[in-house]
Amino acid sequence: MTDTQPSDPRVALIDYAESAIVEDDALVAARARGIELGAIPVSPAVGALLAVLARAVDAHAVAEIGTGTGVSGLWLLAGMATDGVLTTIDPELEHHQAARASFAGADIASGRTRLINGTPRDVLPRLSDSSYDLVFIDGPRLDMPRFVTESVRMLRPGGMLVIHDATAQGAVADPARTDPMTAAAREAALLVADDDRLLPVVIPLGPGVLAAAKSR
Repeated sequence: MTDTQPSDPRVALIDYAESAIVEDDALVAARARGIELGAIPVSPAVGALLAVLARAVDAHAVAEIGTGTGVSGLWLLAGMATDGVLTTIDPELEHHQAARASFAGADIASGRTRLINGTPRDVLPRLSDSSYDLVFIDGPRLDMPRFVTESVRMLRPGGMLVIHDATAQGAVADPARTDPMTAAAREAALLVADDDRLLPVVIPLGPGVLAAAKSR
């Protein structure tokens, strides 16, 4: 008899988790915009995770590093309070134009989004301390350690830090990988692990998500 079971059942489990989420028309359109512009969006399962985490912390104020075309923003808004405001940062004006179209397509009120066109390393220091319920990092990988430091400062007690592609596509697990992006991902993970205020977990969805709750 031929064994049709996958060699690693975890692969089937992750595939199931990724395929179990059905996106609405607005998200499908936003995802298509991202693919067209080369701004690869979060997977549906990662998006659903963002919504759950935003709901869990009763998020009224969320900061997003890396707007893309609004896919992750739509998922975050779905989990946020109905009067919540998403502040999202991206240096690419074309991304913001696409994200605005995505938010409009989902009937998101303009007052619920604050789009900042600029580099995160320039914008983040201007954002207030302890003012955000959740910070989502999906920006340039080489700057990830800097983003972690700024994000923890920005988070309120009890807030949530979420890092997309925290594993550098799994490269952090390979000791032989010493390239700059992998090194930056390792440094960011160590910053989180060494901060006594943070309770972290790595979630094997998409390219790997690191979530960390800040102590109250």
